[in-house]
Amino acid sequence: MQTALADFIKNSPDGPIADKILRACVHCGFCTATCPTYQLLGDELDGPRGRIYQIKQLFEGAAPTHSMQVHLDRCLTCRSCETTCPSGVTYHTLLDLGREHLEKLQPRPLSQRIFRATLRTVFATPKRFGPLLAMARLARPMLPRKLRNKVLPTPRRIAEPTQQTERTMLVLDGCVQPALAPQINQSMRRILAHLKINLVTVNPGSCCGALPHHLSDSEKAREMAKANIDAWMPWVEKGAEAIVVTASGCGAQVKDYPSLLAHDTAYLEKAKKIAALAKDPVEILAAEDLSQLPLTPSSELTAVHTPCTLQHALKLNGHIETVMQQLGYNLTTVAEGHLCCGSAGTYALTQPELSQQLRTKKLAALSVNKPARIVTANIGCLSHLQDGEAPPVIHWVDLLEQDLA
Repeated sequence: MQTALADFIKNSPDGPIADKILRACVHCGFCTATCPTYQLLGDELDGPRGRIYQIKQLFEGAAPTHSMQVHLDRCLTCRSCETTCPSGVTYHTLLDLGREHLEKLQPRPLSQRIFRATLRTVFATPKRFGPLLAMARLARPMLPRKLRNKVLPTPRRIAEPTQQTERTMLVLDGCVQPALAPQINQSMRRILAHLKINLVTVNPGSCCGALPHHLSDSEKAREMAKANIDAWMPWVEKGAEAIVVTASGCGAQVKDYPSLLAHDTAYLEKAKKIAALAKDPVEILAAEDLSQLPLTPSSELTAVHTPCTLQHALKLNGHIETVMQQLGYNLTTVAEGHLCCGSAGTYALTQPELSQQLRTKKLAALSVNKPARIVTANIGCLSHLQDGEAPPVIHWVDLLEQDLA
C-alpha cells in the first residue's frame, strides 16, 4: 500500500511505525473472513481492511469524522485478522495509533467522555471497583437475570501455601480480577507450590494498562506499565524466573509493553526484558513435570474456550487442551473456536448489542455437546459468558486446583 502521510503524523515518533504497517497491507481481504464484526454487520468499514483504509485516510490528512470513530470503536481488537493475514500486518498497533490520534482530533460528545472516564476510573482501580462489587453481590438476588449473571458470587477462599522454595516467580495481581475472582491467582499459587515454585505478588491491585489503553488513554496505560516494570525489575534482577499473568488479556498487554513504550528510552530495554519474562499459566505448566501434582481429574465433559488474546496475541491456541488432556481431562470439541465471545475488556459495556450477539453465538458453540462446565483463561471472558442456563464458566487453573488432593 502506497502512503503519503500528513506532517502531523509523518514528523512524529509514530510516523515510521504507521507507515511501515500501512505499506505491509496488500488489500487481499483474507482478514475479513475471520473478523467477528464484519461477519455480523457485512460492512467493509467494520472489517480490518476497511478500518486500515480509514486510518490511512486520517493519517494522510483527511478530516476526522464521527463515522471513523464509530467504525474504529466497533473493533474488538481480537486480532483474529493478524492470525489470518499472509503479510504479517500488525493491525492492533495501527489501530491503537489510529484511535489515539483520532481521540485528539475528533473530540467525543460529553456523555461519552464521562462514560469512558468512569470505566477507566472504576474498573482499573481495585479500591473503587471492590466496594461496588461487594454492594452488587449483596443486591444480586434482586437483580435482573442478565445483570445477576455478570455479578460473580463471593469466591471460595484457598489457603496460602506455607512452604518456601528456591524457585520464585512473580504474578500480576490485576485490577478487576482480585475482587471478582481472587481464587484464580490463589489456585495458581497452590499448583506451583506442588511444583516447588514460590509465586509472589509484588504490587497488589496493579492494572496492566489494557483497560485505559483500549479506551484510547494511552498515556495512562504507559504510566501503569512503567509502575509495573518498576515493581518487578528488582525481583527480576534477584532471579525471578517469570512473571505469571493468569488473565490472557493482561498477558497480551504486558507482552506489548515494548511497543507501548517504544519511544521511552528510559524504559524500552526494561520493557523488553519484562515482556520476555511474561508467561501465561499454560506456558509455565507445559514446561514442568506435572506428575508431581496430586491431581485426580474430573471425568465430566469439559469445553475449552480459548480467549482471542491467548490464541491470536499470545499464539497459544490449543495449548490448554494439550495440557488438560495430558492430565487426563475429558474434553469436547468446540466449533468456530477462533471467533470472539464479545467480551473484549469493556467492549460489552461500550458495544452491548454487538457483544451480546457474539456471546450468544459463542455459548451455542460451546454448549453443543452438553459439557458439565466451560473453562477459559481470561477473567473478562469468564464473567461475560456466565449464564444461568448454560454450563458454569471457570478458569481452567481453578479447575485444576479443585481437583488437587
